[in-house]
Amino acid sequence: MMRRVLVTGLVVGSSLLSGWASAQGTKLWSVERYDEMEKGNAEGVSIRSDGRLEAGPASSLVYESGKSYAWALASDAAGNGYVGLGGTAAGSALVMKVTPEGTATQIFAGKELAVQALRVAADGSVLAATSPDGKVYRIPAGGGAAVVVFDPAMTEEKPKYLWDLAVGTGGEVYVAAGAPAVVYRVPAGGGKAEVLFKTADQHIRCLLLAPDGTLWAGSDGSGVVYRFATGTVGAKPFAAYAAGRREITALAMDAAGDVYAAGVGTKGHSTLPPLPVTGGVGVTITFVQPGSSTAAGSNTLVPDGSEIYRIAADGAPQKLLTLKDDVVYGLAVRNGSLLVATGNRGRVYRIDVGKIDAGKTDAGRLDASGSGRFSDVAHLEASQGMAFAAVKDGLLIATSNSGKVFRLGDAVAPAAIYTSDVFDAQSFSQWGRAEVRAGSAAGFDLFVRSGNVESPVMGWSEWARVGRDGSFAVPPGRFVQWKAVLRSGGSVDAVGLNYLQRNLAPVVDEVVVQPGARVTPVTPVAANATVQVAFPAAAGATPAVSFSTDSNAAPLMAQKDKTAVTVRWMAHDDNGDDLMFAVWYRGVGEANWRLLKDKISERVYSFDSALLPDGRYEVKVVASDAPVHTDAEALTGERASEVFVVDTTPPVPGVLTATKQTLFEQSGPNKAASTFIHATLEARDATSPIAHAEYSIDAGPWQYLEPVGKVSDSLSERYDFTVAVPAATAPVSDAKEHVLAVRVYDRYENVVAVKAVVR
Repeated sequence: MMRRVLVTGLVVGSSLLSGWASAQGTKLWSVERYDEMEKGNAEGVSIRSDGRLEAGPASSLVYESGKSYAWALASDAAGNGYVGLGGTAAGSALVMKVTPEGTATQIFAGKELAVQALRVAADGSVLAATSPDGKVYRIPAGGGAAVVVFDPAMTEEKPKYLWDLAVGTGGEVYVAAGAPAVVYRVPAGGGKAEVLFKTADQHIRCLLLAPDGTLWAGSDGSGVVYRFATGTVGAKPFAAYAAGRREITALAMDAAGDVYAAGVGTKGHSTLPPLPVTGGVGVTITFVQPGSSTAAGSNTLVPDGSEIYRIAADGAPQKLLTLKDDVVYGLAVRNGSLLVATGNRGRVYRIDVGKIDAGKTDAGRLDASGSGRFSDVAHLEASQGMAFAAVKDGLLIATSNSGKVFRLGDAVAPAAIYTSDVFDAQSFSQWGRAEVRAGSAAGFDLFVRSGNVESPVMGWSEWARVGRDGSFAVPPGRFVQWKAVLRSGGSVDAVGLNYLQRNLAPVVDEVVVQPGARVTPVTPVAANATVQVAFPAAAGATPAVSFSTDSNAAPLMAQKDKTAVTVRWMAHDDNGDDLMFAVWYRGVGEANWRLLKDKISERVYSFDSALLPDGRYEVKVVASDAPVHTDAEALTGERASEVFVVDTTPPVPGVLTATKQTLFEQSGPNKAASTFIHATLEARDATSPIAHAEYSIDAGPWQYLEPVGKVSDSLSERYDFTVAVPAATAPVSDAKEHVLAVRVYDRYENVVAVKAVVR
């Protein structure tokens, strides 16, 4: 086994390159996991599931149809490919013959929507199945008109879809159909088709004919893989495996007789057209299936990914792999590995299918032979890889969106280049040494480039080679990218770049001052927390302070307190540095700021309003990154609040004058007397306007009192009012006393009360 070494640098631990260092000082950007590696661009590079980069198979474009969808693919002994095309309109079903040099010739045109399956018979003729409402045609090897060899309309079942074909050693043709799910056998010399078997599923989606004559079939509906002995009289289909997915999209077999199947979709949700209704009534369909025009165009067919299974020669099933983000459309066994064509990202995977340890409980776990490991070996310039066909020294791959044919070679690509994703350091940075974990320093070359715009297409530096000691020379900047050029046998497991951000000053985003509230933090406030304080209007209510960083944490409480002022703020640092804060104040019109409190780590601070005489003030919050920098390198940022008012002194009242008035009313022979009190009062406040006033007679309920002019908006307000004495307290005689009380509030709820005795 090749010994893995650290080419540059020395990092100890199970993960040689840690992703991020602390906020201050030198940081390390590393790429080592599969999900990180696959974000880059691979040209002839294989990305293994453990993140290793290796030189992969060479791939090249053979034929571009100009159409959107290529559903089927076959090949002959001469290396010619036959690609079945289709679209969304009648008459778009075509078969093109493509030579190894890429020359294409049309050999078939049908009136149906698509050519769904292709097979090359022993005599060189090409069998093509079309859908929907299609037929199976035989296209002569030397050219000429196609002949119908199977017409489902002539059968009792009348299936609407023909999904796949298989050709026996005797020339017989097997047809997989759907709506309903049937498998037919068509005699080699022609004649009436025989129903081989029917199932309760909706469709038979794929076929595989083994060298011993066993026919394998995958269904849609219940996701079952069936096995049928075609050479046995009276044989019945045997359900070899019921997958956890709804639909079996592809089958393949290796030299040992193990069968591989791909399952997609969630059971209970159909991805294929519905069954026709009974009574001969036609159905309106949307041609949706893995690889169909609607599905391929939307790229949203199977959100739950795919599963790949192996059914061993002795019948034992095993789930090999789950692909979360890919839909499997085609399988092929090549040189001891399983090749997988997928959408909707146009990826081709190679799965190492060594012996799986039956004692492992987790599917896909690696044993000593490396089984369960997979590699991303090709990124096709199309959305879906649809089907494989074997040719000399490789495989042909048909794709959709757009309709093309690629060749994936058996040999390693002569130029294997992997380019990483662009890394954003978030600020202008100086780039240091590279750290690489690889098999051998001689197996690859590493290059780095940098820039200050996100796209490297324009305005970036040229590629700079990384030396054996990890050094390279690129200009400082915000963005960086690396490139590995692999030679045969070379590999790279991880790459890390050290960098030092230029220190940027912190930013105080917002400062809010709330007089009349006090916050006492009981736990440290997170560095990136946003403090929100709600101050209800109800007297005595307790407002809550919540932090946006942790919705599950208990909210920090703010108490209503006339003697306190609370300052809260938001701040950030583009370097991610820890911050420390200082709070300063000054009166409006003053030139100098005065310190209230420094070395604050939270983003909220409460202080006693008695520290400030009544008046108008503003507060300034200064943020510093000093906790993670030397005094010479530390930077600060600041922001001032809006003007706020400190007012703890109640209004000053004048003399409350009050006199009693008695009025008599004549009503018939009797006279009725009513008692009134007429009063005047003036009140002043030095800081804030008078907000409102209220009065009470003889300890009765408080009543709202309007000032002269009705609007209460000045530092001085005058009150002149006459109110009736309630009947319950009306005097029995003129000598009865009454007590009139008036209280006056300023805008900050400071209150003063006065009273007068009326006789």
